[in-house]
Amino acid sequence: MAEISYRRHRFPPVVIQHAVWLYLRFTLSYRDVEELLAERGLDISYETVRCWVLKFGPVIARRLCCCRPRPSNLWHLDAPSQGLAPLVVCDLARVVRDLCESGVTILLIEQNMKLAEEVADRLAIMVKERIV
Repeated sequence: MAEISYRRHRFPPVVIQHAVWLYLRFTLSYRDVEELLAERGLDISYETVRCWVLKFGPVIARRLCCCRPRPSNLWHLDAPSQGLAPLVVCDLARVVRDLCESGVTILLIEQNMKLAEEVADRLAIMVKERIV
């Protein structure tokens, strides 16, 4: 993929990329981006931000799509039952079991031993940073 050319632009590429990112990532108007950049001492008009988004936005989006990790069948769940009511934990266990049966591999990190034993094919218990 060709390198993005920032030649003949007054501001450095980092500023242009940040302005485009702010507009596309959050639901901001061009004037909101202008104000955010002004708070950081950059005098950039909303019209300039609009031109940058139109010029560089599609190219940056294409690059991000190429770099996005591919979906896999491995899910990481870290303490999913923490703070949930017991009835919700039962529903969570059912959902995790259904996912496992559908072919998804789940790495479950859980302090609720009852839930872990209920849904796991294999268990590893960790005590003081060591698997026992």
